[in-house]
Formats: sequence, C-alpha cells, structure tokens
Amino acid sequence: MSTLRASGHTYEENDALFLRTTEFGDDKDRVMKKSAAKGGDYTYFVPDVAYHVTKWERGYHRAINVQGADHHSTTMRVRAGLQALGVGIPAGYPDYVLHQMVTVMKGGEEMKISKRAGSYVTVRDLIDEVGRDGVRYFFLMRRVDSQLVFDIDLARSQSDDNPVYYVQYAHARICSVLREWGGDIASLAGADVSRLTSPYEAALAQKLAEFPQILARAAAEFAPHLVTYFLHDDVAARLHTYYNSERFLVEDESLKLARLALVAATRQVLANGLAVLGVSAPERM
Repeated sequence: MSTLRASGHTYEENDALFLRTTEFGDDKDRVMKKSAAKGGDYTYFVPDVAYHVTKWERGYHRAINVQGADHHSTTMRVRAGLQALGVGIPAGYPDYVLHQMVTVMKGGEEMKISKRAGSYVTVRDLIDEVGRDGVRYFFLMRRVDSQLVFDIDLARSQSDDNPVYYVQYAHARICSVLREWGGDIASLAGADVSRLTSPYEAALAQKLAEFPQILARAAAEFAPHLVTYFLHDDVAARLHTYYNSERFLVEDESLKLARLALVAATRQVLANGLAVLGVSAPERM
C-alpha cells in the first residue's frame, strides 16, 4: 500500500482510497480501501495484488490463474495494481483461464445436493463417483469458454461412448497385441515401414507425426482440450478402425514387424498424451 501511494496512482474520495486503474485500461477506477463508514476494510483485489508480487519475487515469472468466468473483472484490477506498483512486473502478468460453470448429471437429473458440501457438488464427490481419470479427462475435453455437462453415468460406463474409456482401451488393446507377439520392442526400430501401404496405416501414421505440434499449440494457447480431441478423434479412433480392419500378427515377418512398429508408436503417443493430461494408461482393461 505504501508503494502504491508513493506511485502517484492513488487518490482519496469520500474517505475512500482509490487506485487509478483507468490509467491501465480499466473502465473505472477501483476502491482499494473502503471509507470508515463502510468499515474501512481493504477490498479483495488488494491482497490479490500483494500475492502476485510475492509470487513474482519468488521466481514464478509465468503464472496462470484458473478462475470462474464470473471473476472476469478481477483480471484487469490485479494487472492494473501490479503495473501501478512499478516494480518491473510486465503487463499481462498473470495469465488467466476463465472457466464456465459445470452442470453435473446423474440418472438423467442434475445433481444439486452434496451430503458433505451442502448445496453444491465438490471435485472430491466426482472423484468418489467416477475416479480420478474420468474427472480429469471430462474437465479437460471441453474448451474453457464452453459449458460442461458432466454426465456421471457416461463417465462410469465401459463403452465407446465414454471418451476416456475409448482412449484408454486403445492403449490397452495395443498392449495386448504386443504381449501376444512377445518380442523386444526395441527391435521394431529397424522395421521396414515401407511395407505399410494400406490407407488405415497412412492415416494413423500421419496423425502420430502431428503430436508434437498439437502439444505445443495446446501449451501455448492454454488449451488442453486439443490434446483430448487429438487422442480421441485422431489416434484412438484410427487405431480402433485399423485394429478392426487388419491383422497385425501375420505370417509375413517383414509386414508383421512394420505393423507392430506402427502400433507400438501409437501406444507411445497415447501414453504420452494421457500422461500430459494426468490420466493413466492401463495395459489391461
């Protein structure tokens, strides 16, 4: 508060202390300290500014705040306070990800009451219902600016309609094939992949090659849903189609090794993608 006062960006009006946030793009100046008649308390964004100063000083020069969409105005106020301090924190710090509200459904009806929490459903309630993997994947598979309907029955189902089950099952399917083969995965590095001539193989291989770019874009845009789409629509879907259309453990040794090399690479991409999302990659299902 002393630094902000000394910066020249504050003023008093009607016994309240204001910060000139309009100088930093806000639509109006914001109260920092209420008038004595209203209790004389600091408003909530003041400790938020102080918190981010200490965060910066502790070396966290990249920070991402995840908040509800109803906290949109907080973004401008906190950033304005940090700029007004003049302590070297760059404009645009911290970054924000603003989420829309989540509706939880069970048995075709919206869940509104939690036995432990009262009038809302907690993340712990969801984990108890569907497990960690289901909760993480379902929350990550939608854009943050879109509404999410969390269907507990779907998240618990073991069917192709359940997106996390669909992706995990693709990984487990490949592990089953590799176990049946029983060879050394490292030996597949020398496979003659020119033997892969079917359209299913070309489509799958092309998508695997896109994984680094998808991951980089998801990180740059704070958009983990891009990874979930990629794993589900581009990798798992193509793997399941390939699996249902071709045999991997064929008599032709060269062709067999080429196909195993492709599915082993697919397994690795699925495992890596799920690891980034914090979701397990089971070998048996």
